[in-house]
Parts: sequence; structure tokens; C-alpha cells
Amino acid sequence: MVINYSELNDTKKYKLMSHTIIPRPIAWIVTQQNGIVNIAPFSYFAPLSSNPPLVVVSIGLKDDDTPKDTRINILETKKATICFAKLEYLEKLILSSNELPKDVSEAKEFDINTVIITESYPPIIENSQTALFCELHSFIDIQSETLPIILEIKSQYIQKELCDEKLNIKVDNIYRIGKGFGKIELIEL
Repeated sequence: MVINYSELNDTKKYKLMSHTIIPRPIAWIVTQQNGIVNIAPFSYFAPLSSNPPLVVVSIGLKDDDTPKDTRINILETKKATICFAKLEYLEKLILSSNELPKDVSEAKEFDINTVIITESYPPIIENSQTALFCELHSFIDIQSETLPIILEIKSQYIQKELCDEKLNIKVDNIYRIGKGFGKIELIEL
């Protein structure tokens, strides 16, 4: 069977892609503007390059067709902290995907504790195994509601016990498959 994407609506395209391109790591992005900590999950997220160290996240619009707060904050402040969620945070991760007014923090609304690791970037989600401190590199205008934003990783936080001297890291991040979630299980060869 060959499915022609030009014959599909956006929902069907998303369904096919989100069930095929798996697993998709979840970028739990923390931004901050005017003292408001914004936390939102994005599963259209991927590494793009290691030299320079770049990731891309696609951020769309709210239900009222205005840009999502994360998108606005990154474009205005030029900074973001990307955390990776563990299974124990799944409920709060899902709650943080709810649309709130711009002046309401998901951290406060959904009792998501954050910790400032460096004053130069938004805080990390407390107990995050790892987090990427990023700056806006560029974005790609694809003439769509979605805006792919390219972020450059400037530094990374890793819980000390999860990283050895050779930079081998063992984390148990969750990922997205369609509407479901999964947990990474490492198979050693």
C-alpha cells in the first residue's frame, strides 16, 4: 500500500508520522519570561547535528491560532532549557500540555518543581536526569502553522551517577508513540 500524503488532512498525516517515526523523545521545554516559568512537552523533537550541537523542535499554534507560549518565549528571550521526563513524571508531563494563559505558570499550576542550575538559563525540572541548556540558532519558515526552531546546545546537566568518565550516559527517558508513551529499555550487545 502506498499512501499519498497530498490526499490526507493534517490529522491523518500526523497520525501516520507519529506512529511510524518512533520512538520520539519528548522535549520537556522550560522557558521563562517576565518571571513566569513556562513548561511544555513537545514530541516533534530531534537531534540535528553534533557540530555544531543542534536540536530541532517543531512548535505550532494554540487552539485560538496564536503562537504557543514556548514559541514566543524562545523567539523573544533566545533561550530554553530542555529536560527529559521519566515515567514517574508522566502525569505532570501530560498536564503541562494543557493550554494556560500566558501569565500562568505550569510549574505553579501543576506543582512541577524546578531548580535553577545556572542563572543564564531557565530552570530544570527537579530530579531531571539530564537537561540541555540551549540558545536560539535559527528557525525555518515552512509556510505552515508549525515553526521548526533550531536550538544550539550550549551546555548539558547530567546527574553525576548517570555518567561515567567516558561520557557514557544511562537514562530512563520516556518517549512518544502515537498517543501512547514508552520507556527506554537498553539492550547491551
